[in-house]
Amino acid sequence: MALDGIVTRAIVHELQAVVGGRINKIHQPSPNDIIIHTRASGGNRRLLLSANPTYPRVQFTEESFPNPLEAPMFCMLLRKHCEGGVIEAVAQVGMERIIHLDVRQRDELGDVSLKRLVVELMGRHSNIILLDPATGAQLDGIHHVTPAISGYRVVMPGFTYTEPPQQHKLNPLYADQAQFTEAFPAAGEESRKPGWLVGTFSGLSPLIAEEVYFRAFGESDLGLRDPEPDPEQVWNAFDGLMEEVRKHHYAPVTGENTKGKSVFSAVPLTLIQGESRTYASISECMEEYFGEKALRDTVKQKTSDLLRFLQNERNKNIKKVSNLEHDLEEAEDAERYRIWGELLLPSLHTIKKGDRSVELVNYYDEEQKTETVPLDPLLTPSENAQRYFKKYNKFKNSLAVIDEQMAKTREEIAYIEELLQQLSYATLSDVDEIRDELIQQGYLRDRGKKGKKKKKSPHPTLHVYTSSEGIELVVGKNNLQNEYVTNRLAGPNDTWLHTKDIPGSHVVIRSSSYGESTLNEAAQLAAYFSQAKESSSVPVDYTLIRHVRKPSGAKPGFVIYDHQRTLFVTPDERVIKSLPSSVKNG
Repeated sequence: MALDGIVTRAIVHELQAVVGGRINKIHQPSPNDIIIHTRASGGNRRLLLSANPTYPRVQFTEESFPNPLEAPMFCMLLRKHCEGGVIEAVAQVGMERIIHLDVRQRDELGDVSLKRLVVELMGRHSNIILLDPATGAQLDGIHHVTPAISGYRVVMPGFTYTEPPQQHKLNPLYADQAQFTEAFPAAGEESRKPGWLVGTFSGLSPLIAEEVYFRAFGESDLGLRDPEPDPEQVWNAFDGLMEEVRKHHYAPVTGENTKGKSVFSAVPLTLIQGESRTYASISECMEEYFGEKALRDTVKQKTSDLLRFLQNERNKNIKKVSNLEHDLEEAEDAERYRIWGELLLPSLHTIKKGDRSVELVNYYDEEQKTETVPLDPLLTPSENAQRYFKKYNKFKNSLAVIDEQMAKTREEIAYIEELLQQLSYATLSDVDEIRDELIQQGYLRDRGKKGKKKKKSPHPTLHVYTSSEGIELVVGKNNLQNEYVTNRLAGPNDTWLHTKDIPGSHVVIRSSSYGESTLNEAAQLAAYFSQAKESSSVPVDYTLIRHVRKPSGAKPGFVIYDHQRTLFVTPDERVIKSLPSSVKNG
């Protein structure tokens, strides 16, 4: 990653497109992210402000984000002070990774007020802070920093805003050759490595420092090269790169650096090894570079407790199956205990208390003339016989119960594995629905406050794709969605698809007539969102909705069906990504 001062400058330059635009709507899809819907002369744009500790960024986005039914407190505050307001300015602080968005809004009393959103893109210290620029007082921050955490700067309502500590470095855009030469290491190993540029000039990442040396010498680390590098040669490369930044000549690019690590930059990189990809805007570049990673990371954080719980439940049930199998083996010996009891009864007079075994004639087995019967030396001969009859009755009665328990436990394991599979491709809203399902099924306790009922959507989230023939394909990515899509949304003549004997999503083709391409695309969706995603030639069953039904008392998402046909597909991510998609509430 190389989100440095140069990338921040490119972002701010791109964000000038919304200056003068009005903020229509604000929502907070996750604890780290804010989405601002703006309307300017260029049309409607969605602006993402992210204080994600791993993927902090500011960019225009085309991605769809869930809008929680209950807005967090910080989101409510932004709505109060910024919604309906006009973005007056977007600026960068020097060459630092700090962006100021000034918003002018008319409050409830009709007075015009100016508020400032400060976005600090500083790794794990990233933050989004709303303040009054006239007084410097903070209204709130998306992440609180209490006095106990930091004595230097506190991010809490009412405290005065303090900028991050100054590093007192040179601004690379205004440095001249004399300053550069003076800062250049005198000699030795330090001058051969580009790291000194990062320590001398603000806003430069190690990637840009390496690029300067690569442009100057064709390699980013000179090692023990002799003679020592010429300062003028380094300056020419440095100044040429900074001239591109000064003039806002950006050409966003992604690729791999000399160490094979994936990187991105707002300026062209000559050090990229192998293939590179260029983008029309820095937002498009970051969307490609961060988007999927950031989403998966956020979902992973949100699902970590659910994953641990479900994995523990699965392990408990697997152990239960093992114990039941052991009990079943013992129960299958029930007939032997009956025979031992019946052999003991006529021979009680020949056995003494304290005997550990006895050899008796076995009248029940023609081939085996005698049988060695183990005895408990602490029991009388009669008590030993009664003990075997009790064991026989116990195991005989338990056989039916063990079979029933075994079937239920295996169903439980299949259900839990299906939930684990659904979590592997869940979105943020899907995770909430899976959690709700576990609460409804009694696996989890509702952690909501007593007396305060949580607002819930009457219908689950729907993932809708459009086939190449323009037909709607609806995918259920968890059991509540599967239940709604199959049992309530679909009509009797719609077509239902599911991987054969493999946990996965319910897919519905919402039309009674369609072509071969639509059927194949729907089958691709069913195979891709299943446990067989990485497999080839996956069997997918399809039938009309009228032939699909839910058994009484079955768990959410479980159905039985008939009149099905089967086709085989190999999941292809390119096919999935080529289908237009949207997320909406049912």
